[in-house]
Amino acid sequence: MTYALVLAVGLVAGVVSGIVGTGATVILLPVLVFAFGPREAVPIMTVVALMSNFAKITAWWRDIDWRACTAYALGGIPAAALGARTLLMLPERTVDLALGLFFLAMIPGRHWLAARNIVLGYGGMALAGAVIGFLTGIVVSTGPLSVPAFAAHGLVKGAFIATEAAGSLALYISKAITFQHFGALPMDILIKGLISGSSVMAGTYIARMVVERLSTRVFQRLLDIVMAVAGLVLLSSAFR
Repeated sequence: MTYALVLAVGLVAGVVSGIVGTGATVILLPVLVFAFGPREAVPIMTVVALMSNFAKITAWWRDIDWRACTAYALGGIPAAALGARTLLMLPERTVDLALGLFFLAMIPGRHWLAARNIVLGYGGMALAGAVIGFLTGIVVSTGPLSVPAFAAHGLVKGAFIATEAAGSLALYISKAITFQHFGALPMDILIKGLISGSSVMAGTYIARMVVERLSTRVFQRLLDIVMAVAGLVLLSSAFR
């Protein structure tokens, strides 16, 4: 029953992520915390994120902006490794609390960034990669931040989804290698991640059929709802 719940939620998370460019980890993480605990949920979610981003890349391969992806990855890869190492030194309750507060804070934060119409060149993408990479290492998912960063580079729809996924994939690979180096990604965690990620990948491929029809207004509302629900669930877990 535990895996059935994870797979069902993972399919929904994959569809949402494939449509709005983020959300898979935000939706699935509270379920993984409930099923396996926060200490296991974080490395499991890293494997899921790798699979989710790989699915987006293969679905929109021809639309990737490789220059923007490279600039973002150059700043993000070392920062993600540093963030992951920082995470492994934190107590479980602190992890839950940080995740919950982060998601709730990103609701007004994302609107604040979008309202200022900030345009990022390649230097800005590298700086954004460094900041977001470190946060990715700590809080699992920074889609609410990477979404406006890649949008500010002028990317839309398929190009936006694929390029953000390619840049994020580089960060999550760095994070996974760090977890493996410090013994936080043993075989049982890897298997749980592969099982969980399989449904997310399926949902991502399904999402391509509807992504062109999604309005900006629906996207904004959906992203806010996803972050609010996940943040509240994780905060309740931290204070149990």
